Amino acid sequence: MNNTTLAVSLAGLSFMMTVIWGGPLLRVLRHFKIGKVIRVEEPGKHMVKMGTPTMGGALIILPVVMLTVLLNAAALIGFKVSGKSVFVPLATMVAFGILGALDDWEGIRGVRKGDGMRARTKFVAQWLFAGVAAWTLKYVLDAPNLYIPGVQTEINFGWWYIPIAAFIIVAESNAINFTDGLDGLAGLISATIFAAYGVIALSQGQNFLAQFSFTLVGALFGFLWFNVHPAQLFMGDTGSLALGATVAVVALMTGQWAILPLVTVIPVSETLSVVIQVAYFKMTKGRRFFKMAPIHLHFELLGWSETQIVQRFWLISLLAALIAVGLAMS
Repeated sequence: MNNTTLAVSLAGLSFMMTVIWGGPLLRVLRHFKIGKVIRVEEPGKHMVKMGTPTMGGALIILPVVMLTVLLNAAALIGFKVSGKSVFVPLATMVAFGILGALDDWEGIRGVRKGDGMRARTKFVAQWLFAGVAAWTLKYVLDAPNLYIPGVQTEINFGWWYIPIAAFIIVAESNAINFTDGLDGLAGLISATIFAAYGVIALSQGQNFLAQFSFTLVGALFGFLWFNVHPAQLFMGDTGSLALGATVAVVALMTGQWAILPLVTVIPVSETLSVVIQVAYFKMTKGRRFFKMAPIHLHFELLGWSETQIVQRFWLISLLAALIAVGLAMS
C-alpha cells in the first residue's frame, strides 16, 4: 500500500469511526443537557439553535487520538505506519481541546454561564501551550523554518522562530474559533485546510504528517454528518480551539506557513473583521463598520441564508487552498 492510498484509507476509517460513535455521544450530551447558549446580540434566527448539544469537538479528537496511537503501537510488531513526530500536533490538539472544553463547560454550567472562561485566562493558557509546541518544533523536531514559494533556500529565523511560531498557533486557534458560528462552516473550512496541507506533506515525503492530516479530514467529515444544516451538534471551543492550533502546527511542520494566510483565507477574514469592528467602534465612539462581526454574521444580516454563506465561503476556501498548494509545489 503506497503512502497516498494509506492516507486516504485512514480518512475513510476515521470517518466511519466518527459517524459510528456520533449517535451515542449525542445521547450523552442531551442527557446531561450540555447545550448551546445563544448570545442575545446574535441574529434572532439563531435562537432556534438554543440547547443544541455542543462540545462536539470531542467527536473529532477522540478518533484521531485512537488511530494515531494505534498506528504508532503497530511499530512494536514491526509495522512502520506512523512516526513519533505526529505526537506534536496530536498533543497540541488534545491540550487546546481540553482548554476549549473547560471554556465550553464554564459557559454552560459555570459561574460565567453564557460567557465562558475569562478571556485573559484563556489567552494566557493558549500562549503557554503554543510556546511549548513552538519550542518542541524548533529544538526537538528541528522543523524547517520557512519556505517561500519560488525561493529555493530556507529562511532561518534563529531563536525568533519560537515567538513567531507561538503567535501563529494562537492566532489560528482563535481564527477557527471566530469562524465557528454557522452550521457546517468551521468543519468544512478546517477539512479543506487539512487536506491542502496533507497534500503538501505528501509532496515533501512527510508521510506520517500527511496520514495524520487526512485522518483529521475523515474525522471532520464524520463530524459534519451531524453538523450540516440544521445542525444536531456543535463543535464548541472544544473543537475550534483545537483545530486552529493543530492547523498551525501542521503548517509549521511543513515549513510552508508563508501560504497559511491564503489557505486559511476565511478564518483570517473572520478575525480581521472582528479587529476592524472593534477598532472602528472605539475610534468613532460607537459606530459599527460591519452590521455584526465576525463577518459571516454581517452577511447573514444582509439577507444571505445560512447555507448560502457556508457554501460560498467554502468555495472561496477551496479555491484559495488549490492556489496555495500549487504555489507550495512550484
